[in-house]
Amino acid sequence: MVEFDVVRERTALINVDLQNFFVETTENGPEVVDRINAFAAVCRDAGILVIHTAHVLRADGSNVGVLGEIFPEAHEILGRGARTAELHERLVVDERDGVVEKPRFGAFYGTDLEAILRSHGVDTVIISGIATDVCCDTTAREANARDFRVLFLSDGTATNGEGAERAQTATLEMIGALFGEVLTVDEAIQRINADPRN
Repeated sequence: MVEFDVVRERTALINVDLQNFFVETTENGPEVVDRINAFAAVCRDAGILVIHTAHVLRADGSNVGVLGEIFPEAHEILGRGARTAELHERLVVDERDGVVEKPRFGAFYGTDLEAILRSHGVDTVIISGIATDVCCDTTAREANARDFRVLFLSDGTATNGEGAERAQTATLEMIGALFGEVLTVDEAIQRINADPRN
């Protein structure tokens, strides 16, 4: 099993889609937001870049695409200006943080996220957010395909809907097998504190 070093100035936290819809439809959504807020504070104190993503579609629906055929409610729920598309009020967004809006599940597709990370010299990403098996998973795979080291937080991610526990477990197993390292928030903090360059 891989164990990545965390070099603080080369690491970013990508906090995926803590929007009203996803937090409110996830059984432990508010608890996960609180855990991520505490972890993000540790990251900021360590000089780790924090980026929040939000799945937001254009108000006119022009970039809904086939997503609207698969999930007809997508534009109503994720359209710009909808309350459900806004970042959750419990989420702490610091003035030092970045916010990236994305049109699809993965945070790299159709965004300038990679350019932001490269401009900061980032080669390692820590992934948290909702939903584990959709947007977090897709973002982890996209990051891996771009040769970023991926650390995926098992208790800093959550999923929703029927079979949520099974989906959470299966996704963590797959990420850990092929796409990165799965660890808890506490383990990630230990890794940050063990930065070999500090």
